Amino acid sequence: MIPRGKSNPSLASKPNTLSSFKTWIQGIGFTFIIALLGYELAKVPGLNRIGQLACAIIIAVIYRQIWGYPEKIRSGIQFSSKRLLRLAIILFGLKLNMDVVVHQGLGLLVHSVITITFSIVLTLLIAKWLNADFSLSLLLGIGTGVCGAAAIAAVSPILKAKEEDTAIGAGIIALVGTLFAIFYTVLRPFIHLTNIQYGIWSGLSLHEIAHVALAAAPAGQDALAVGLLAKLGRVLLLVPLSFILMYWMKRTRKLGADTKIEFPLFLIGFIGMSLFGSYVIGEHVTIPKSIMNIVSNVTTYTLTMAMVGLGLNVNIKDLRTKALGPLIAMFITSILLSLLTFLTI
Repeated sequence: MIPRGKSNPSLASKPNTLSSFKTWIQGIGFTFIIALLGYELAKVPGLNRIGQLACAIIIAVIYRQIWGYPEKIRSGIQFSSKRLLRLAIILFGLKLNMDVVVHQGLGLLVHSVITITFSIVLTLLIAKWLNADFSLSLLLGIGTGVCGAAAIAAVSPILKAKEEDTAIGAGIIALVGTLFAIFYTVLRPFIHLTNIQYGIWSGLSLHEIAHVALAAAPAGQDALAVGLLAKLGRVLLLVPLSFILMYWMKRTRKLGADTKIEFPLFLIGFIGMSLFGSYVIGEHVTIPKSIMNIVSNVTTYTLTMAMVGLGLNVNIKDLRTKALGPLIAMFITSILLSLLTFLTI
């Protein structure tokens, strides 16, 4: 029997638990709705060039500037920006065919190492010259060298980057990468490259897999295949790069003496899904192409929801002063990377 005047803690906690669960669901649903709006907006002629990821981030940023951050449903939004982000990276591993990269793309893998090193180092050097923000510049350098927004999302937890920087970086990469991909398609008829060489150029220099597909597809299936192969080599290098960054963070003590870096378990999932997709699906397990297309769409949509959560952290006032320098550094690096890969093919 409960003494008079005292409440039962277990009964009192149930409404609070139920309320917390509701706000958590509402937060996730909120990111889902904005991601859906981004998906629909990306169907509009012109905006279809930048894709649903960038469209969703833009909507989230605009929402934040007009109505502020929805504090009541923060828990659900943070779940999307952190947990769903890791899930998207794991599922992204299915896009990496390790067998093809290892057996047919070792030469391109060497070029991929050069691409990543060049992109990161040059972006940081230019950023230093411009006195630009180091953290955002590093994220943009990694995104330029590896695989765009997915790479930025993967390394952000390791680098302890601010969610605002992650969202800004992902948005910039999506927009600039799309501009470059469109420019490649316009330029293609006027340059003296075979379709295969053009595909390799696209795969070694463009920012995201979608950008490579956009640029290489007009040159034919062979160009598209070799372009994606070159790009997958860069995606594969995301794993060793992540461990290098972990070592660098510990070595330079960027986190303080008592702070530890959590092991990025989602990278193990990324590798596991890559192995599963490369050596199990099609060999031992048959999955219809329609199902794989659904999984691919879910991956993209999950990443979009995560980016919505990150985009809500962006303060446009800070963006004007913080992002200009890193954007310039990344843009110059992208131009020089295109020239370098063009001349070395």
